[in-house]
Amino acid sequence: MKKSLLALILIGSSAAFSIAATAPLDKTTQEDIARHRAMATAHENAAKCLESGKSDEVCEKQLQVECKGLAIGKFCGMKHTH
Repeated sequence: MKKSLLALILIGSSAAFSIAATAPLDKTTQEDIARHRAMATAHENAAKCLESGKSDEVCEKQLQVECKGLAIGKFCGMKHTH
């Protein structure tokens, strides 16, 4: 019983230390994360635009404005059919 309790404590401790010991993200990775979050926000706004009853053309133009400079192509990093 004591051995299994000790084993569980050691496993839990090593997991906690390995999580805490992760290196900080470099600047490029942080910028990439920020870009993905901005694209996600733009896509969420496009979804809300469509939910409000506006036309696909209006919402797509809004998406293109919000995504300018974030992603490659006019679909803000995503392309699908309508």
